[in-house]
Amino acid sequence: MRPVSIPAYVLKYWNANKNSSQVFEETRNAYTRLNKGIEPEVSIVMPAYNEEDNIVQTLASLCNNKTTRAVEIIVVNNNSKDKTEELVKKCGVNCVLQSVQGITPARNMGLSVAKGKYILNADADTIYPEDWIEEMVKPLDNSNVAAVYGRFSFIPIGSTGRMTYFFYEYFADLTRKLNKYVKDEAVNVYGFNSGFRRLQGLEVDSFNHPPGTNEDGWMALKLRNRGFGKLYYVNNIKALVWTTDRRIQIDGGLWKGTVKRLKRVVLRN
Repeated sequence: MRPVSIPAYVLKYWNANKNSSQVFEETRNAYTRLNKGIEPEVSIVMPAYNEEDNIVQTLASLCNNKTTRAVEIIVVNNNSKDKTEELVKKCGVNCVLQSVQGITPARNMGLSVAKGKYILNADADTIYPEDWIEEMVKPLDNSNVAAVYGRFSFIPIGSTGRMTYFFYEYFADLTRKLNKYVKDEAVNVYGFNSGFRRLQGLEVDSFNHPPGTNEDGWMALKLRNRGFGKLYYVNNIKALVWTTDRRIQIDGGLWKGTVKRLKRVVLRN
């Protein structure tokens, strides 16, 4: 069952004051506990371009995850013109610069400097539940799994209400099921909620992909086709992430975005 309303823990992070010294201190302390000061088992890679409005809340949610694994977070500043990097550093999180513009170079940069056995892909406008890291990594402990991807719900920033998105998300779930038969399961893999093994990702030429494809789905496709295992859908509600609807707004709103989604399902590239 999907949540009808936005959970309290999401609103707590989403409505936090990104300029609060208390929020920075709490996030730094939480990251110290998450990182544990030892070699990381998990590396979370997060590209960021002009994300000063969202990234503190996102980092706070990630740093407060609960897991026995040592975790590092790497934010890749992709030429931000705002205070993104300054805010990341105030949170005590590592920030590296990728001067080549684009999501693929940014993800490749993060992958190249990561140290963990596992890579989790995250975005700077998303709130992550406290069990997200553990729920996403557990399937990768199985050598028969090449990559994982998870579920998401929307935080409305436009005029579309949460109730409308509640029904839309069920429709999106249906299209993802159809993708397995009409296209390929790999198109269901999104960069803000997926993961794989670092060395295997490097072995398949990182996130590089042909024109007309997406870097995250193509990575999953390469890993599976190389024989590293199957794709695994993490549907546990504990791993459900909350992301803004700005991609839908960029597509022209919910109706136009729905039409585009239908076309992607029906038409083959």
